[in-house]
Amino acid sequence: MRVCFVMPALPHYFKLILNKIVAGTGYEVLMIKPAQKGKATGAAVKEETDNTLFQVIELEEYRAWYGKPFFKDLLPTLKAFQPDIVIITTWPYFLYLTLNPFFYWKLRGLGAKLIARDIPFNYAIWGRVQEFYFSPQFLSENFQDTNKTWIGFILFWIASFLRRLNLPLADAHINYIDEAHEIIGSYGVPPEKIFVISNSPDTDELLAAFEKVKKRPALLPPNPHRLIHVGRLVQWKRVDLIIEAVKKLQSTYSDIELVVVGFGPELEKLKAQAAEAGLADAVRFVGGVYNSEDLGQYLHESAVYVLGGMGGLSINDAMCFAKPIVCSVADGTEKRLVREGLNGYYFKNGDAGDLARVLDLILADPERLLAFGEHSLAIIKNEINIQTVIEGYRNVFEFVTKK
Repeated sequence: MRVCFVMPALPHYFKLILNKIVAGTGYEVLMIKPAQKGKATGAAVKEETDNTLFQVIELEEYRAWYGKPFFKDLLPTLKAFQPDIVIITTWPYFLYLTLNPFFYWKLRGLGAKLIARDIPFNYAIWGRVQEFYFSPQFLSENFQDTNKTWIGFILFWIASFLRRLNLPLADAHINYIDEAHEIIGSYGVPPEKIFVISNSPDTDELLAAFEKVKKRPALLPPNPHRLIHVGRLVQWKRVDLIIEAVKKLQSTYSDIELVVVGFGPELEKLKAQAAEAGLADAVRFVGGVYNSEDLGQYLHESAVYVLGGMGGLSINDAMCFAKPIVCSVADGTEKRLVREGLNGYYFKNGDAGDLARVLDLILADPERLLAFGEHSLAIIKNEINIQTVIEGYRNVFEFVTKK
């Protein structure tokens, strides 16, 4: 079977997933991505194209007539590869199928099955577009939602209307959240075509790294009150909220510390916030860490993983190293991973005081903290891991090819 993924970037975690798919199934896989940083790629996304078991082709992006990016020479590239299945990231590339119907007809002429892939946490349910757009739920990674206008709403409604036209064109949909059944289904997609596959890093590699880091010399001084956050430093990750919570807890836990793993455009602003709060020594910025054992060591030597805002896969990473999780409303994938009172707690979205309350609840009880961490590890081992993800992809591929 030949499978082609068309995506705005190749994140390091997804390279590992595709390597596992190739190794575990024998499928021939092609990744098509932008030659330069994709116009639809978030800030500070770490890409990796080395040591792949699949072919990578980089194509030039251009702005289509409606202002969104698409690929030059995509059809000739697909024709040369002759895929059985083409998987396209829904936003923004799927727009092209409606706004250039000649392309869609030519794509169908290749004989390949078409799969749409998305989360889709930032989609409105069709029929509730206005309600969703003007709610706090709809936002961008730099909080551009704060200046919502009626013109912006009209553009969002048009984009939603185009989804109503193009989402039913796919033979199947791969989504990461259970709400996809309601969201994608509202656009006219039959329920049997909607598949929810949990997103996952290479948990086999991370679990192996966990065993190794247990034997490593300590990287940091022992601290039972060390918090850790991993992710790109962009506004909607809300690392600023975690720093606020650390300040509130400092009188209760004098040794409280926050380790921030990642880089991005908010780095200097966050450093300044920590310094102004008198937390220069309590907030440790270590930069981007992508090696599994190095990242695992920071996680292993921390007490609690905290996600202040948007995110997803960093929760999986932390759970592989038996960490309890504290988070709020993220991209929706957290609902499958974090079970209230079992392996973590949720706090009120955007509320530093409630985040401090929840952190105090877990830090004050070392036995609960350890039990939550063990439950996190069990969820990864038994439910949501790289093997279940690969099986999910295999099920979708078999569904479309047997139609």
